[in-house]
Amino acid sequence: MKLLWTILITGLTAGLLVLPAHAQDRRPSHCIALAQNAPGLEYIVPASFGTPVPAYSVRLNYIAHSTFLIETPGGLSAATDFTGFLGLTDLIPDVVTMNNAHDTHWTAHPDPGIPHVLEGWAQQGRLADHHLDLGEMLVRNVPTDTRSGYAEPRVGGNSIFVFEVEGLCIGHLGHLHHEPDAAQYAALGRMDVVMAPVDGGMTLDLPTMIRVLKRLRASVVIPMHWFGRNTLEAFLVGMEDEFLIDRTGASFTEVSLRSLPSRPTVRVLEPRYLRDPED
Repeated sequence: MKLLWTILITGLTAGLLVLPAHAQDRRPSHCIALAQNAPGLEYIVPASFGTPVPAYSVRLNYIAHSTFLIETPGGLSAATDFTGFLGLTDLIPDVVTMNNAHDTHWTAHPDPGIPHVLEGWAQQGRLADHHLDLGEMLVRNVPTDTRSGYAEPRVGGNSIFVFEVEGLCIGHLGHLHHEPDAAQYAALGRMDVVMAPVDGGMTLDLPTMIRVLKRLRASVVIPMHWFGRNTLEAFLVGMEDEFLIDRTGASFTEVSLRSLPSRPTVRVLEPRYLRDPED
């Protein structure tokens, strides 16, 4: 038995030595199910956009509609459902993701200075397939279908983008039009944070969206794509039997693996365009 353990440990050590350097920088997440206790999230009294992100944490800024800016301790940034405008800022994100079910979720003319532009829809019959490893952050997608004006759905018209960073698994559902099937749920894995459209009509109907989120059972759900307070409140009422409701009043939150909420939580953020800090 001692010999067996020696062989296993030696093999694992050798495997780590041949990994590229960037692959060793990212804290591993448990997105694709690990049989252990799920890590949690900690809400930290926030600092302003653009200030350093604390170690082991990720900052999520709700900008508008379905656009968030994700910031990491190492200085990486990713904008979701990017429309070309983040606010009064000179920031050029390292990554932008886009979906084109509607023109409020993408731009045909992203800034050429953006290093990585990830389009989430099928093109020329090929599903979007992204697996971008930036060391500290891994960005991948799970394609889903969208409705169209015809009888048949538009295959692969949307992507759920997943960001694995600081050990967290953060999902952005994009313009989701149908409940994921078994294979899509499996590809998503165990979510810590989910940004979910809750308009109840242009995307998924509200009962189905609530069912999806209760199945995903993320530690934190951040509602987006809501049109007016009535829409938001209807969603919150449907979630409050299984989720705590946290009305932060803030436009951003910081999350980490340091603690797990006693119950899954819906964290309501108020959208606000970015503004560079004044000198």
